[in-house]
Amino acid sequence: MFKRSQKHQNFLGAARATLPGGILGTFDMPEELNLVCGWGKGSKIYDMDGNEYIDYVLGSGPLILGHAHPAVVGAVTEQMAKGTTFYGLNEPIINLSKELISAIPCAEKVRFASSGSEAVFYALRLARAITGREKVLKFEGAYHGHNDYMMMSFASQSKSFPNPSVDSAGIPGCIQKTVLVAPFNNKKVCEEIIKNNHEDLAAVIVEPYQRVYGPKDQFLEFLREITLKYKIILIFDELVTGFRIAYGGAQEYYKVTPDLATYGKIIGAGFPMSAICGKAEIMDLCDPRIGKKDRYVYQSGTLNGTAICAAAGLAALGELKKPGVYQRLESVGARSREHLEKCFKEKSIPVRVVGIGPMFNVLFTNEDVIDFRSLGRCDKKKQSSFAQALFRKGLFVDPRGIRSYISVVHSDEDLEKTFHIFEETVREI
Repeated sequence: MFKRSQKHQNFLGAARATLPGGILGTFDMPEELNLVCGWGKGSKIYDMDGNEYIDYVLGSGPLILGHAHPAVVGAVTEQMAKGTTFYGLNEPIINLSKELISAIPCAEKVRFASSGSEAVFYALRLARAITGREKVLKFEGAYHGHNDYMMMSFASQSKSFPNPSVDSAGIPGCIQKTVLVAPFNNKKVCEEIIKNNHEDLAAVIVEPYQRVYGPKDQFLEFLREITLKYKIILIFDELVTGFRIAYGGAQEYYKVTPDLATYGKIIGAGFPMSAICGKAEIMDLCDPRIGKKDRYVYQSGTLNGTAICAAAGLAALGELKKPGVYQRLESVGARSREHLEKCFKEKSIPVRVVGIGPMFNVLFTNEDVIDFRSLGRCDKKKQSSFAQALFRKGLFVDPRGIRSYISVVHSDEDLEKTFHIFEETVREI
């Protein structure tokens, strides 16, 4: 474990004095592991004292090219000299729009926002406007950002389906009444809820790969079929899967096309940018000139579509389009998961190593994890202890043991060092 200099300790003290909990959001580390980030380069992150970590957090996912990638730095530097934001049309944002529509199967038109939470919020608003219905259905354990509608049954189980639990203080009770919750991968319960509520149901929103477990038995195909049957809008939240598991995201990977989809993280290359895209007949409700004022959907923001964010995103997508990129991301992800499985198997420690594409995570359990409730039966203390042990040895991972990301620039040397740390840590358990 690296020691902290007095300067470093002083900054940590200032954080505790000025920020609630001394943290920025929910990335809460034990006191002895807490650090102040100094800089990042490639696959590495460095604290204020210059201590090096191999980064598997990647800014919570957007840095698929790693830190300070030359293509992104060059594009941003060039755009900075021209201006950062104009609150109007600009060349980079138009070019990014064209690229998203070219890449994403459901995308006929696109709108931009500044965060994933905003994108989901607006997608739900569009779904309610096009259908004239008010209720939306989400899946227990799914995270769709921090807007009031989606802070339901994310961190806590529902007492009974389809009634949601509320995961934050300050959310009006009237909003809770508009959200239904179903178990992921359970066609029978999901079909019953949709059938009984279809006249009031505007949208079904789903993470195609939910947190750390994927769809089983053609669950996404089932959702597409039943939402079409009842004329309900199907929304894919592709904040994580978009441009990560394939260039066309989960829609390309699973070959299921929704009506709307939300994107973030990668399309801004670490800058605050998100997008809502989908069928033109739905997206055009955002057009203030459509004349149908009863169906006009307000969607705007001072920083929606900034040139600087678009320039960064275009540079990132340009790198991802290069030959062999996704083959390597798939390969390094599979190698990481296979190595973890081997380490635990040799020591007869029951775990499930999960992930898709360039993602991995270890769940301490004897059973397959297919939904939020089976995830809840995992040993979270062991999971957190394992993650913190990796952190102490120089891997920058989420101390809670939540999903780890691999970037394009993680080298074979990085992976070999990581695998060695895996082996050391498992031996110590």
